[in-house]
Amino acid sequence: MKKITNDWLNSAESDLLLIRMIKTHDELTHLSAFHAQQSIEKSFKAVIEEFDLGFIKTHSLETLFNKVKEVITPNFNVDLLTLLDQLYIDARYPGELGLLPNGKPSKVEANEFYTLANQLFEAVKSACQ
Repeated sequence: MKKITNDWLNSAESDLLLIRMIKTHDELTHLSAFHAQQSIEKSFKAVIEEFDLGFIKTHSLETLFNKVKEVITPNFNVDLLTLLDQLYIDARYPGELGLLPNGKPSKVEANEFYTLANQLFEAVKSACQ
């Protein structure tokens, strides 16, 4: 595994650790969602680096997934990926950080986002070894 790949995976794993610590707190579900988006983005960028899939400067999970889907093919809910994609776009101010189009995520949604991020992280880690 390349060093840069490992660096991306370590950073993605840090986001997962944080989510595990906070996902059951009602007041922190928006941060769980935000860090799930970050973990998935970093996991996808690890694949791009490891397999030399070209430079791509984007935060769009859908765009990144389309770039890596030939390398990793986990079975997951694409709708959750789309929802997390909407979360990150233009989140520049604290009041918007981690908010979904319909507001703050529930604990159930936060857990679903964590599960998705963890599933994709594990698929990427396995593919890059």
